[in-house]
Amino acid sequence: MVLFDLDGTLVDPAGGITGGLQYALAAMDLPVPGIDELNAVIGPKLADALLNMLGVPADKVDAVITAYRSWYAEQGMAMSVVYPGIDGLLSQLKDDGVHLAVATQKPEPLAKTLLAHHGLDDYFVTIKGSHADENLSPGHPEYRPGKMEIIAAALAETSALAALHVVPGARIEAVMVGDRHQDVHGASHNGLDCIGVSWGFAAEGELAAAGVTAVVHSTDELFTTLNAQTAAGEGTRGDL
Repeated sequence: MVLFDLDGTLVDPAGGITGGLQYALAAMDLPVPGIDELNAVIGPKLADALLNMLGVPADKVDAVITAYRSWYAEQGMAMSVVYPGIDGLLSQLKDDGVHLAVATQKPEPLAKTLLAHHGLDDYFVTIKGSHADENLSPGHPEYRPGKMEIIAAALAETSALAALHVVPGARIEAVMVGDRHQDVHGASHNGLDCIGVSWGFAAEGELAAAGVTAVVHSTDELFTTLNAQTAAGEGTRGDL
């Protein structure tokens, strides 16, 4: 079983996210940071990133998110592109019988729409993201405030589905693939290794500092690394 992050791993936002943030911040008469600061926002929970990384006042966070999501749905999504080799990689993994899932901080309905837009949705047995309402209380059944909880939800659902197709009592193993430290930490909290991809939005040394299992630089290398991990039976995540 392989769980994938979305933005920066499967799909390149290609300015769709940063453009939306620029629009939303300007619409709220807030300072618009440079592109490097905006790229750093791709990955974490948006409300937290706006508040803690971009300095958006707490009373304007919800309005910025609303403006951003409206712009993204109308214009930003169409700007995004699938990273080279991803379609072939997913096709090969699925043909090999690997159960695939998405675990993304993007709101789940938007994640499903984006994957369908690019024709990738049919590869995945599970697509899990955050709730569209960033203000859900901890008691809500769909409360998933961060990557740790999103990965846990994707892992639980995909494991249940995978169990229908394996020998009773057989062990179901999984690995995470992502581009930011949130992916590595979220995977670790769920007992999973994480393979990092270099084509996303991590700063220099970010993935290594987070404890990533390996960093790959192409989808061919990612496929080889996944197969090598399976063959070696490394850690507790040997079988995909």
